[in-house]
Amino acid sequence: MTAMPVSSASPHSGHRSRLRQRLAREPLAVADYEILELLLGYGQPRKDTKPLARELLLRFHNIRGVLDAPPEQLLAVPGFGPGLLSMWQVLREVLARHAAAPLLQGVEVATPQAVAEMARARLAGSQQEECWLAMVNAGNRLVAWERLRQGNVESVPLLPRDVLEPALRYKASGIILVHNHPGGQTQPSQPDLIFTNTVRELAVNMGLRFLDHVIVTDNGCYSICQCRHL
Repeated sequence: MTAMPVSSASPHSGHRSRLRQRLAREPLAVADYEILELLLGYGQPRKDTKPLARELLLRFHNIRGVLDAPPEQLLAVPGFGPGLLSMWQVLREVLARHAAAPLLQGVEVATPQAVAEMARARLAGSQQEECWLAMVNAGNRLVAWERLRQGNVESVPLLPRDVLEPALRYKASGIILVHNHPGGQTQPSQPDLIFTNTVRELAVNMGLRFLDHVIVTDNGCYSICQCRHL
């Protein structure tokens, strides 16, 4: 008797194929959990990923919450292991670079919101404060975008020279300081305002235009300069 060949196809491949066909025909007809189910399927091709997709949405409320969730919270979800976390980190990096691409290609940095969107894509879900610096030329086009420091949940240690040295190195004409508040509060603290004023005064004395200091959260941003704190 001839043995029947053993199929190497995933038992869920037919279901996922139908989901992909629906996605191609009418993307908005595919539910959030189904989008996650498809995404998870690339990391777990032989598993039924629907239960994990539903559990992720239950814990983190929506797709943005799932993508922005801290690694330790994702790993706490049964079935979400290091392999999926690596895939998540690659996806997050793709999204961050996609958001930054227009400015990095020399688009004019015209508003605090433009810089905030670039920063938010990079810092979404971060549990520590980070300080970044956008450096622009005389036409307000981005010439460099760098992380200056990473701190803890409440503060980031930074000196004025940490801000000014990169600007001089890149021969920037103007600078926009950006940092996040993991707690979600967009209002600047008193130390934020004092540090901003110190850096602004030093920048002006060095021939640099201090354009703004923007505070970003997952859901908003705050321009210290536009709100006339300086």
